[in-house]
Amino acid sequence: QVQLVESGGGLAQAGGSLRLSCVTSGRTFNSAVMGWFRQAPGMQREFVAAISWSGGSTDYADSVKGRFTIARDNAKNTVYLQMHRLKLEDTAVYYCARGSVATMVGSYAYWGQGTQVTVSS
Repeated sequence: QVQLVESGGGLAQAGGSLRLSCVTSGRTFNSAVMGWFRQAPGMQREFVAAISWSGGSTDYADSVKGRFTIARDNAKNTVYLQMHRLKLEDTAVYYCARGSVATMVGSYAYWGQGTQVTVSS
């Protein structure tokens, strides 16, 4: 049974920080990419960050570069999204996903339920 379970969402002040976690079950292949996406009200789901499972190479959306950091712990089957200097525009439901090509949403076959991140002024 393949499952992705996010946690760590909540309410944060603008300029503050949150750390999201995603625990994955099932087989993780060497070629797998773990990604974070988000969907704000009235907007399409967008790519945030991704990391390759084996090599640890990362990709970031321009909107979060320098503020967000993605990391993984293979032994714990967990991927993290550390978010700093949060902005109101970061408010969204954040989804963890497993795919094959970092920035291509169509390559992600497995998705978590999502966790709400709300940034207030």
